[in-house]
Amino acid sequence: MGAFPAFGAAARPNVLVILADDLGWRDLRCTGSPWHDTPHLDRLAREGTRFTQAYAAAPICSAARVALLTGRSPARLGFEFVTKPASARPPAGLPLRVPLYPLDLPLSEVTLAEILAPAGYATGYFGKWHVSAHHGGYLGWSPTHGPRQQGFDEGDAEFGLHPYAYPGRPGIRENALPAGQFGEDELTTKAIGFLRARRDRPFFLMLGHYFVHDPIHSRAAWLVRKYAARLPAGADPRRAEYAAMVETLDHLVGRLLAALNELGLADNTLVVFASDNGGHPAYSANGPFRGSKWNLHEGGIRVPWIVRFPGRVPPGAVSDVPFIGTDLLPTLAAATGARLPAGVTLDGRNLWPVWRGEPAATELLTQPLLWHFPYYHPETNFAAARAAIGVDDFAVSQTRPHAALRLGDWKLLHYFEGARDELYHLGRDPGEQTDLAAREPARARELRRRLDAALDEAGARRPTRADP
Repeated sequence: MGAFPAFGAAARPNVLVILADDLGWRDLRCTGSPWHDTPHLDRLAREGTRFTQAYAAAPICSAARVALLTGRSPARLGFEFVTKPASARPPAGLPLRVPLYPLDLPLSEVTLAEILAPAGYATGYFGKWHVSAHHGGYLGWSPTHGPRQQGFDEGDAEFGLHPYAYPGRPGIRENALPAGQFGEDELTTKAIGFLRARRDRPFFLMLGHYFVHDPIHSRAAWLVRKYAARLPAGADPRRAEYAAMVETLDHLVGRLLAALNELGLADNTLVVFASDNGGHPAYSANGPFRGSKWNLHEGGIRVPWIVRFPGRVPPGAVSDVPFIGTDLLPTLAAATGARLPAGVTLDGRNLWPVWRGEPAATELLTQPLLWHFPYYHPETNFAAARAAIGVDDFAVSQTRPHAALRLGDWKLLHYFEGARDELYHLGRDPGEQTDLAAREPARARELRRRLDAALDEAGARRPTRADP
């Protein structure tokens, strides 16, 4: 077993990872939202460190989640999209032929649970898995490739209060909650039950919330009314429903954190809160960034990320060190003393010193970050998608196969159609409004060379020219 570098002979820390779904970078009050009330997550940020340049490894759910679980990039895993049924095939008639859709995270891949269990951890996964084919209904866990087959001792796919639960509970949508009440969320209750049952040994709990993914609806009508009164004139009324979902998510996180306090576990629990990818274009606040989920502009991959660990992670701190979802596995391995998987090429890096407030090593700041999204989204008709979603967002109107690389403050996006490159300086232009590729051709060529080399090294699946 590996050494326990951070704590010597002390008890190994518990680990709690809370993952939101489609939460925008600016959707929390502590990240700049002027009107979402998120007191519990704001408190978590005050008690820990908030990271302003944390990135999802992909702009879409399944691909981002496999990176968190394995420390390996979606490009290396060939898992760059959301899971689809085994019979699904990419549509024909598009300019490029894209790779086949991912189906299941292979059981040969080593997950966080599989490195922490040998170190003595009880492991639990509750909520949205979405790295295997749907089974028995939307987002149902696969009986052959679910959390229990990937190292987790127990768990539950319970939808809780999310609208995904409505089809199985007739009449629930119309059953509005009384003022001041959020409702009983069975997902959170079951996760707290895991904490109670495992309080006497180190645990690793990963909770994948379904909030704030669409469909956008809240049974807390009193919350919707509160936010409707705050809407600017002409704003999409669905934003009030979305805001109610954000506050509900905050409430559920607060319940979990309160349980840690009640059980006397808070001081020895490393808590990580993050979103799986950027927010939805119609509802989320991704600004000041361009884009949203489904593309590799900053709005699609920059995510809120908070870490709390009393006495180890500085309270009230804000860090601008860039890092990516693949870094979670090696960082948690360092924090817990767990061994990294032998014979496995990891793309992630150990951020534990940075999380503890130490200056980032030069080699960390000079390593590039890589993204690869070789698909169209939506997969068929952009005009129909615009009509359905109600907005003409960049993510909807122009998401085509592309890849990206960030090196320092410079970021290159490469579009496979026409081999087009865009170059941005994120320090001066975080909103990616000014393409510098024509002004800085040498730099663009160098970053493109490094991007191509990184994709080659990972064995990335690239789109190819469609048959005429």
